[in-house]
Amino acid sequence: MKNNFLVLFFFLIGFYSSAQDDTESLDDLFELKYETPLTLDLDEEDDLDAKIPEKEKKKKKNPKIYYGIKTKRGFTRTGFGDNTVVELFHYLKKYKAPEPYMRDFYWYDFKKKKIVNSLRVKPEYAGVLHGHYVKKLGEQVLEEGYFYKGMKHKRWIRLNRHDILQDKELYWKGWPKESRLTYYDYEKEKLKSAVPIHFGEKEGNYFAYHESGNIAVLGQFKFDNKVGLWREYYDNRKIKREVRYPLEPFDFETKAVIIKEWDREGKVIYDRDEFLKGG
Repeated sequence: MKNNFLVLFFFLIGFYSSAQDDTESLDDLFELKYETPLTLDLDEEDDLDAKIPEKEKKKKKNPKIYYGIKTKRGFTRTGFGDNTVVELFHYLKKYKAPEPYMRDFYWYDFKKKKIVNSLRVKPEYAGVLHGHYVKKLGEQVLEEGYFYKGMKHKRWIRLNRHDILQDKELYWKGWPKESRLTYYDYEKEKLKSAVPIHFGEKEGNYFAYHESGNIAVLGQFKFDNKVGLWREYYDNRKIKREVRYPLEPFDFETKAVIIKEWDREGKVIYDRDEFLKGG
């Protein structure tokens, strides 16, 4: 009986040792290091940060770069004493001509020393506005916004000298934000048409363009209706057709009529007045 007890005792010791060895081997296999902290030591974090190359660290924003393009700073000053008005702006380092579809084009005239809105540009005297713009009377901001290659862009505000908001507008590359814009390309560089929208209705001047950028259609909307004279153009810039719509938006009795039409060479192929005389 005593011998059987000793055999059982040594068997249990061997089994326990074997189980302990298996547990240690599993721990080694999966590297179960329970004492490892779940957060990095602060000194270790500092060491890791020191190893990050300088070029990978966050770069300080360059105040002269807007939309990825380098600019120069400029300013104008008008008036005297307490009525001195200052304009602070940025302009492109290299001149860029306006696109054919632009309706407004802002640039700084180096010769006249003032900001001009005109598509008739003298490149040698023009600094195309691009980036942040602010107009101030003393410390009071009167107008503030951004330009994109000569066009108003993003949010623009106007205030009076008492810091009361007078107007706020949103633009997208020269067009009021509410305008419905369509493009020929995915990158939105070639404008196809611009439908003016005001309070959910078509209101204002309508523009359509050929893929080349030349104007295709010009007209006007009032309260969602076409009004007045609309003109269509060939891609070679020659006029194609003139269509007359009612002068008032709710004149449903007057019908739209083609009053004149030309071929691509500019020769008249239809004249409504002459046609009526002949009839």
